[in-house]
Amino acid sequence: MSKKIKPDLSLTQIINMSMGFLGIQMAFGLQNGNASRILANFGADVHQLSWFWLVAPVTGLIVQPIIGHMGDNTWSPLGRRKPYFLIGAILCALGLVMLPNAASATHMMAANVLLLAVIFLAMMDASINVAMEPFRALIGDMLPKHQGTIGFSVQTILIGIGAVIGSYLPDWLVKLGISNQSAPGFVPDNVIYSFYIGAVFLIITILYTIFTTKEYSPEEFAEFEGGKEVVEEPSKFSDIFKDFAKIPPLMKKLGAVQFFSWFALFTMWVFTTSALATHHFGLSPQDTHSVEFNKAGDLTGKLFGMYNLWAIPFAFLLTPIAKWIGKKQTHALALTFGGLGLISMYFIKDINYLWISMIGLGFAWASILAMPYAMLIDAIPQKKMGVYMGIFNFFIVIPQIVNGIFGGPIVSQIFGNYAIDYIVVGGACMLIGAIMTIVFVKSDDETPKEIEEEIQQVHF
Repeated sequence: MSKKIKPDLSLTQIINMSMGFLGIQMAFGLQNGNASRILANFGADVHQLSWFWLVAPVTGLIVQPIIGHMGDNTWSPLGRRKPYFLIGAILCALGLVMLPNAASATHMMAANVLLLAVIFLAMMDASINVAMEPFRALIGDMLPKHQGTIGFSVQTILIGIGAVIGSYLPDWLVKLGISNQSAPGFVPDNVIYSFYIGAVFLIITILYTIFTTKEYSPEEFAEFEGGKEVVEEPSKFSDIFKDFAKIPPLMKKLGAVQFFSWFALFTMWVFTTSALATHHFGLSPQDTHSVEFNKAGDLTGKLFGMYNLWAIPFAFLLTPIAKWIGKKQTHALALTFGGLGLISMYFIKDINYLWISMIGLGFAWASILAMPYAMLIDAIPQKKMGVYMGIFNFFIVIPQIVNGIFGGPIVSQIFGNYAIDYIVVGGACMLIGAIMTIVFVKSDDETPKEIEEEIQQVHF
């Protein structure tokens, strides 16, 4: 039986199938911009923040390969990946509602507020991973390989839009008259209401993708495999470890790059609020309840929104830049700009000019979300798309776990709780990632002709 070719999808179809990512990243943006602030409001010290943030990468390490494996080997009336979108979205929405209200729930449940907040944070992270992993696999499922770069670029654009909304929401609500101050041990109303809005938005966008996207059936996948069954024999969870042992060489090389990239990103997400409070607002590391500290928290959200905003136009440029200089060169260039952006935060003392630092980070973020996957997709077998996307997530969460364990003690013992110095370390790590991309990654980049065909074949 001849092998059937996947049909090209229109840009509208690609947007529809990725729309739920917008809601997921809105939730992710709210978490990134406010989790450290919320934990500090609940009494966490700066050197403890990275330990509390460990719940995010640990849940990702466990959840993503399992969800990918399950998606590869199951089918339901909703489809292959969509059930996980829905389950993850519902649970994440509950986490969004509960996390900023942990202090209130503490009185009802007679629990430690920090412990309860970490439990709710873990619930959010696990749920985000349940919903997020299938979206990566869905691109591999639905798109012919020559549309892979555009598919991941569209996801990056929607990620940027969602993260901008999530990052800016607390500040927008302040402008609408919602208070950004709170009693000691509680979270300001502007943050609480932002999380409520994020929960609603997440559910709506996930449902949009579910109702507008039809996944291929197992029979259609079999036709794409030349008449072979996609899953030739029952697959067990233990097969995840066998699949890990057989990961493509390109994944290993990209994994090394990912280690330094995501180490830097984790540093930024965890320590920016503290870095701004001490380096730019002149506060002591112990001052976590003042009006100025909450201003630093609001500024963190806005800066994170800015780098996501800059990522949107860069996502549009990724394909033409890759056509010009190649995929790995594009990624190395983006990481270089990102590293310089983080380092520049130390030297830019005026908060009104910190947006300049976010330009480089926007370029890096757009590339990190798209180019490694675009380089990797050709090396992954179709029937293992979900599990290998989940395994690739190991190279994202492991550097965060390492950073989470050692980052707090480094900031406390070496840098005297002044986190801006560790932000500079994060910038240096991103520069190392750029060098490793050039030196170690030997990807078979598409030729200019193939990329030109990819651009021409995307239609409305």
